[in-house]
Amino acid sequence: MKKIVSTTLIAALALSIVGCSSSGGGTQSGAGGGATGGEAAAGLPKIGVAIYKFDDTFMTGVRNAISDAANGKAEVDIVDSQNSQPTQNDKVDLFITKKVNALAINPVDRTAAGVIIDKAKTANIPVVFLNREPMPEDMQKYDKVYYVGAKAEESGTMSGELIVDYWKAHPEADKNKDGVLQYVMLKGEPGHQDAELRTKFSVKAIEDAGIKVEKVAEDTAMWDRVKGQEKMAAFLASSGDKIEAVLANNDDMALGAIEALKAAGYFKDGKYVPVVGVDATAPALKELEAGTLLGTVLNDAKNQGKATLEIAAVLAKGETPTKENTGFDITDGKYVWISYKKITKDNMADAQ
Repeated sequence: MKKIVSTTLIAALALSIVGCSSSGGGTQSGAGGGATGGEAAAGLPKIGVAIYKFDDTFMTGVRNAISDAANGKAEVDIVDSQNSQPTQNDKVDLFITKKVNALAINPVDRTAAGVIIDKAKTANIPVVFLNREPMPEDMQKYDKVYYVGAKAEESGTMSGELIVDYWKAHPEADKNKDGVLQYVMLKGEPGHQDAELRTKFSVKAIEDAGIKVEKVAEDTAMWDRVKGQEKMAAFLASSGDKIEAVLANNDDMALGAIEALKAAGYFKDGKYVPVVGVDATAPALKELEAGTLLGTVLNDAKNQGKATLEIAAVLAKGETPTKENTGFDITDGKYVWISYKKITKDNMADAQ
């Protein structure tokens, strides 16, 4: 009998040692979702992060930056909303049930942010939106809601300026010598503020430089590389050599356009058309170096992710975010704006 009791005690002691050794500190974070609930690192706030979809190249950079910035500051659980607003709403409900200390949301539909704000407010959980700006009236519904992003009109202006610089330096860019720049536009998601403002301000920048423009074609490619290639192939089939410039609201669509242009014989034997994008993603920089992408605009994924984490971590501790405790300027008490930067082959290192 004593042997049985002794063996039981030894087994119990071994289990308790294993249990203690597996519950140590250290932030568990990552793009696929970190540990939550009882697995949280001792003393670190828990932040629930929902990205609109994981297979967006730019947002992959943002979520990786969030994970990196979380080390030692917070435990993050990052989930994929699969480009579905109802799915994202369910993810938010689950975060609230898990009693996270703050939310960081990249909304699928910016007009649906108000619903998420209502949920967060009811649960008294602060929320930081990123990359897709909620409607102004929704931002005023709760004193613990913030936004981290970049001003889309700035990126549009810079995209247009890249085309202006090329047009003025290369007279041969005016293929038909009519003094008018004939362009095609690849737009992001219809109604998305970045798509609408980048489209508007890129063309405005060209016109403001004194260049007459003619829109040959415009269509949405939903931020997607494959769709960008399909739309560009259709533009080439209908307009061909009439196209003198390609403006794309993001790099993925620009890269798709480049694939279609390559298939049509461009970028060799002197056949060229300038293509510009936005984001300065790693695949885009490769095309920039190869000379097939004229330029892009650095949409600073690293600082968008870092700012989101810093703001959320401060809020999670029950504090008010300031420049001093986050490292970022806060405009109108709710907004953090991350600046864009024009990127060409000459200053690629700034984006790498």
